[in-house]
Amino acid sequence: MSTKGYYGRLLEIDLSTGKIEKTRIPDSDIRHFIGGRGLGAKILYDRLRPGTDPMSPENILMFMPGPFVGYPIPSSSRTCVVTKSPRTSPLEKKYDHSSTLSYANMGGFFGPEIRYAGYDGLLITGKSEKPVYIKIEDENVSIEDATEYWGMGTDKFDKIFHSRLGEGRYESCYIGPAGENLVPMACIINTAARAAGRGGTGCVMGSKKLKAIAVKGSHMPEVADLKRYNELLKKIRGSFMEKDDSVMNWRYGGTANALSSSSGNGTQAVKNYGEGTFAEIEEIGTEANRKKIWKRDFACYSCQLACKKSGLAKGAYGAQIVHDGPEYETGTMLGANLMISDLNGLHKLIYDGDDYGIDIISTGNTIGFLMEAMERGHIDSGFLDGIELSWGDVESSLELMRKMVYREGIGELAGKGVKALAQKIGKGSEEYAIHVKGHELAAWNIPVGSTYWAIVYSTCNRGACHMNGGNSRGQDGACLRDSLGACSFASSWYKDEVHYRHILSAITGLEWSEEEFNKAGTRIYTMEKMFNYREGFRRIDDTIPEKFFNNKFTYGEHSGAFVERDEFKNNLDNYYESRGWSKDTSRPEDNILRDLNLEFAI
Repeated sequence: MSTKGYYGRLLEIDLSTGKIEKTRIPDSDIRHFIGGRGLGAKILYDRLRPGTDPMSPENILMFMPGPFVGYPIPSSSRTCVVTKSPRTSPLEKKYDHSSTLSYANMGGFFGPEIRYAGYDGLLITGKSEKPVYIKIEDENVSIEDATEYWGMGTDKFDKIFHSRLGEGRYESCYIGPAGENLVPMACIINTAARAAGRGGTGCVMGSKKLKAIAVKGSHMPEVADLKRYNELLKKIRGSFMEKDDSVMNWRYGGTANALSSSSGNGTQAVKNYGEGTFAEIEEIGTEANRKKIWKRDFACYSCQLACKKSGLAKGAYGAQIVHDGPEYETGTMLGANLMISDLNGLHKLIYDGDDYGIDIISTGNTIGFLMEAMERGHIDSGFLDGIELSWGDVESSLELMRKMVYREGIGELAGKGVKALAQKIGKGSEEYAIHVKGHELAAWNIPVGSTYWAIVYSTCNRGACHMNGGNSRGQDGACLRDSLGACSFASSWYKDEVHYRHILSAITGLEWSEEEFNKAGTRIYTMEKMFNYREGFRRIDDTIPEKFFNNKFTYGEHSGAFVERDEFKNNLDNYYESRGWSKDTSRPEDNILRDLNLEFAI
């Protein structure tokens, strides 16, 4: 008998053999690791031998919705895609294929449908000899031929695939040409523009010749205390309505609201992170999109915020584009970071990125790095197959992205990211290659408030990540949200009597004290750290790009800002001390592991 709120089982599919199994989840793993990101990380730690090639059939690709997913709990529809990363590597390799674990978080409707089909997660191993997709309808699971879909962009595929699935509404996720071509920064897409964007998840999916997963279900996990659950649900829904200004702010602009505010605060990635303020930000911000592009606000499953925006970009480089965005990350990385203020051009770049199924954050970072390399004279157009790459140039950015996706010429190397490019170029280009452990930074710049962002980026378990929390408590909290399936955008509403732990207790019947709940977040984060430590990652890998120690902003409110090297070192020492990790190696001490029920990792 499984814990209420869970089915207590996983759907496991081996694409090499075609074997399909429904396996049980130990109750102790449910209690200690909750679900979603936490349970996925535990499975990866248990089953994957150190040094496994991320592109091998042995690597596991997991789709893990948390225990909140599928219930009508506001802003709680998220799914973590957990695997071993093809993007990262330590400075001193312990194995030929040393890399971190990867977790990429996506919203939408795919996760709830997994739960309705009767599973707490999907585990994919092996490698098919031909392109396939997985079709799931409750207990009926099959592996189907996807040859006719191979090569399709995600926009066309989504339309054709769903029209052919037959009666009933299936939810799906899929890869585009970037994943099929094994571009390391490929992502997984669902609902045309929601992405498990980071860490190369689409590349791993492509390595298995898996084009898509379609799922439809008719079940619902039980609730232990229905009366208490309904009371909490009523209260949390009421709290959203009481904060009309906050809710309406999300509905009006979504994360694009941060384009102007971040630029004004000097925290935006501009000109390959050389500046924190973009003088032309209003050309691509919320108001410009409201006036010229956006036609529709829409939401993920059971969400009042409706932060997603969609619209029509007319005449966008030879096309009329109906698509989502920009959001803060896409608008910054393909806009401000490249000094692009052409709104139609920005929408074309975002559309192409999603249609290719490539991580827009890493793509924008990589193009920005090459723009700076051109500006410094470290490369010329010959290095870029004749592309005259310059700041603000939409056409050259579009062509470079295309080459990356199809691994043409310079695109073969560029698709591996800035770390690989800097190693090839040399000439000191490593100093402005913006990555941590091989994973490119997101759209939040470091120098302003360096104590916060420097720790965010340097210590994240999947490599540089802005959704990581700026201290140990914030990191643990992010683990908890990702494990529950809750969206970080709505976390401020879940406090006091409607705190996450109370809802989890009502669903499962397992009471969670504040101490126990917080400890679960620490346990998950620490186990992820031990996965990476086992792979060979040490303190020397917990750093930030050299550019942040040397570069000073030249304009904006925070002109002159940069990171003090000694301050960063002291902050990192304090971080390790707060966690009980060795200051020399970054390894969690044995007593910490025992206290967290992680004796198996000693």
